[in-house]
Parts: sequence; C-alpha cells; structure tokens
Amino acid sequence: MADETPELVAWRAFCRRLESVGEQLLAEPFPTGSADQAEGFAHLADQVLCWLGWSIGHPDPRRPFFMRQNDLVTQWGGPNADNVYRHARLDPSLRYRITGRMHSAEEFILAMRAGFMHQEKWGTLAEYTGTDLGIGAGDDFEILLGGNGTEDGWIPIPEDAVMVSFREYYFDWTESEPAVFTIECLDSPDPLQRVTALEVSQRINEAADGVEHSMVYWNDYMITERDRRNDNTFVGSFALDKGLAAARYGFCFWDLADDEALIVESEVPDARYWSLQLYVPGWFEIVDPVERITSLNHRQTVISGDGRIRAVVSHRDPGVANWLDAGGRQTGLCTLRWFWPESDDAPGPTGRVVKLADVGRHLPTDTELVSVGERQAVIESRRRHLAWRFRT
Repeated sequence: MADETPELVAWRAFCRRLESVGEQLLAEPFPTGSADQAEGFAHLADQVLCWLGWSIGHPDPRRPFFMRQNDLVTQWGGPNADNVYRHARLDPSLRYRITGRMHSAEEFILAMRAGFMHQEKWGTLAEYTGTDLGIGAGDDFEILLGGNGTEDGWIPIPEDAVMVSFREYYFDWTESEPAVFTIECLDSPDPLQRVTALEVSQRINEAADGVEHSMVYWNDYMITERDRRNDNTFVGSFALDKGLAAARYGFCFWDLADDEALIVESEVPDARYWSLQLYVPGWFEIVDPVERITSLNHRQTVISGDGRIRAVVSHRDPGVANWLDAGGRQTGLCTLRWFWPESDDAPGPTGRVVKLADVGRHLPTDTELVSVGERQAVIESRRRHLAWRFRT
C-alpha cells in the first residue's frame, strides 16, 4: 500500500517472521514432545523480550545503558548459573566511563566483543577480570574505556568491538546485595536527535534477526554437540574458539530412565573456579535454577575424601549432598566448566549409569548424606539468593 511507512513494513515483517518461527517449533529438528513444544513457545516469547529489549531499548552506543540478559527470564546459549550478564553498546571512536560497586560479587569478566555467538559476526576481542584491575568484593570502582591510547588508566576499545559485556560471579549464594554497574558515554552529543523511521525499521529488523538466529543456532548447537559423543559419557574438553580465553568445558548428554542415575566423577580442576550445571535440550536454558538444585560450583560441592568430585544426576533425590536434579527430563546436558586454569592439565570427567536404588553402593563410604529437610533448606537458601541477585 502506498501509505505504508517503513516502520509499519518492518513491524509486519517482524510479526510474520515470528509466526514462521512458531510454526517451525512444531517439527524436527526442534524437540517434538508436547511438553518440549510448550517450553519452546515460552522460550520463543523470552527471545522476543530479549532481542526487542536489546535492539529497541539499548540501540545507541552514544547513550548506552547496561541490559541484563541470561537472567531468570531471557536465557539462551547455556548461561552460567553463577553469573549475572550485562551488555551495553560501544563505539570504538568514543570514550566511556563504567562505575559501580561490587557488593557481594567476588569477580567479573569484562569482555569487549564483535557480537553475540549466534550472530554472523561475533567473538571476544579483549577481556579483563576484576582481579586484573585490582577490583574485588565490596569495592567501589571506575573503569575508563576508549581514548587514543595515550591517556593513563584507559583501556583501549578494539576496532571491531560493538559491545562491552560483564559476567559477575557469585560463588557463595548468600542473601546479599549484588553488584551495581553503570556506564556513560563521555563524548555523546546532547541532546541526541529524535529517532527516525529508518532507524526504527533497522532496529525492528535486527530484533527479528536476533530471535530467529538464537532459536535456530542454539538448537542446532545442542544437536551437533550431542552427535559428537555418546550419551552418558564425557569426551575430552574444549575451549571455545573466539570465546573467553579463561574458559574450558566438558560436555555429557544424559539419557536416563526414571529409575536410573548418572554418577559424574572427576579430578578437581586446577582452576580458580569450576562448576557442574544442567541444561535443557533445544533451548540451552538452565534446568530450573529456582525450584531445583541444577548447579554446584567449587564452593558448593562436597569433595570426597580421596580428593575427587562425585555428583549424581537423577530425577529423584538419592539423598547425597552432591545431587543435581534432572527435573524429570529424560535427556539433557551436564556441563563441567572451569575458568582461569592454573595449568594445561585438564580433568578427565567420567559418567556412568546405575540404578537409582543402588547409588550408595557406587559411591565412597564417606559420601556426605542429607535429609529431606536439609535438602529443602538448601533449596530455600538458593531461592532467596536468586531473589536478591536478580531483583529489579
């Protein structure tokens, strides 16, 4: 129609593209169980919220604000249960000041990136930790980005960077104040001009790309990674090309009947941080982190007397301290991740399936046990921590 504006054209195309993605969810290669499909549409709605928020709400590097993603709502790409993720737009020609207070966050990774992993252009171009910058729990801080490279105390922005990302780390899940991060552009014109029809159209199209690419990419990623290994076993470890230099991963896809359990065993990684975490097929979300224990980090895991990690993945509680709740999912992904390795020696995690009723016979006699009441107390404590960490 002659009177259609660019933004209306873009919006109609956005709605049609969402409809198409929804139709694709009803067939392979997406998970096709009825419960899976219901979760798929919930995940699709989350992705709409996520990428509209990024493209429409946080579009301009001249007036940046941090957007929280991969929280309890907008998950994608296997987020770390011990992190809060924040992203803001960058322009390498501009200067920025980031200020805040760590409160109970013990560490962070600041990464300047060329894009998100599911985008055509992506990659980590530079990364710094709080430790690198002399910033720790409870500290106030100021971080300066950009400039011409001659100003003292400034961190250069790589030429291809389009965003700065923070991963805050919470090792002890306590009811404590989480970190605060703010960002301002020091070279932005004031005031900015009103948004144009072309800019709105471009942002709507970018949001549609974000939804489509996220839905397709991460489902394909999970399928490909599962095809590379046998179920219920770990096969080696890897660092992600173009990902964080600090990060190492080991994957094990479980396939468990209701009366079975997966015993995960490993050396303790020679690293400052490590964790075991469970993920959902298709959407690569964390298996319910609020109502179930689906992650255990280096502070939360009880190490066996012989110095090894042993944890049990199952649908029902086996009564051992290191239980990861599969959430009634026959299949899923168990990830061992370790960051900031002290050496090149990688742990050799293993997985073996046993009958749930026989778990005790396959674990050391000094394995720590917990009662139903103790387990519920741990879940309540974790729930209260998450309420603090992700409050608005």
